[in-house]
Amino acid sequence: MKKNYKFTISYDGTRYFGWEHQPDKETIQGKLESVLEKMCGEFTDVIGAGRTDAGVHAQEMVANAVFESDLEPDEIRDYFNRYLPEDIRVLEVREASPRFHARYKAVGKTYRYTCFDGPVTPVFDRKYLTAVDTVLDVEVMRKAAVFLEGEHDYKSFCGNSRMKKSTVRVVDSIKIQRNKGYVYFTFHGTGFLQNMVRILVGTLLLVGKGEIKPETVVEILEAKDRKAAGPTAPASGLCLMKVDY
Repeated sequence: MKKNYKFTISYDGTRYFGWEHQPDKETIQGKLESVLEKMCGEFTDVIGAGRTDAGVHAQEMVANAVFESDLEPDEIRDYFNRYLPEDIRVLEVREASPRFHARYKAVGKTYRYTCFDGPVTPVFDRKYLTAVDTVLDVEVMRKAAVFLEGEHDYKSFCGNSRMKKSTVRVVDSIKIQRNKGYVYFTFHGTGFLQNMVRILVGTLLLVGKGEIKPETVVEILEAKDRKAAGPTAPASGLCLMKVDY
């Protein structure tokens, strides 16, 4: 009998073209579905909580898949990790209710973006951060972040210019913290638009460098125009930390 299984997955997205499977391209979903097909003998959809972009990482992505197996959940986890490349790991497999859907049942997500503004960029973290050539003013970025929190139309921060659905989202928390040369931006919200976190970071970096004032982000929000916001920060610094249900 087929059962619904919930997966918690961690991956280094550096060499992948994002989550969603694409013809002739290496993707996270594609790798998972390939192993699942090997295990079950038939193709099965692996449904993710969201679609991370090319080069974006995840600490705890959640997915689900419906299939039949005689293996226990821990054995399914071990089977996946035996055949997955070393930059993708299944952390946990649990049997879920038939109605559980990784994407539609998600009520919140936490993303973290990492920058480094110290004099010498770290060697071993270099694939997971964005090096900035100016010492960032964390306090003024925090002032700007307050204006970006709440329920707003984030059309100015959407990378998809053809987006026809609502661009209103709720971002209930933006925290900016410094630890020596590292600057961490942590976003929590009910959902995010394409490239939204990276564009928010790119705009906050302009504030942190003194190129725009904190109050300017209000004008950017009200413009509802992607051209009004800052650049899209590189994918390498972004990591999906957690999905809430």
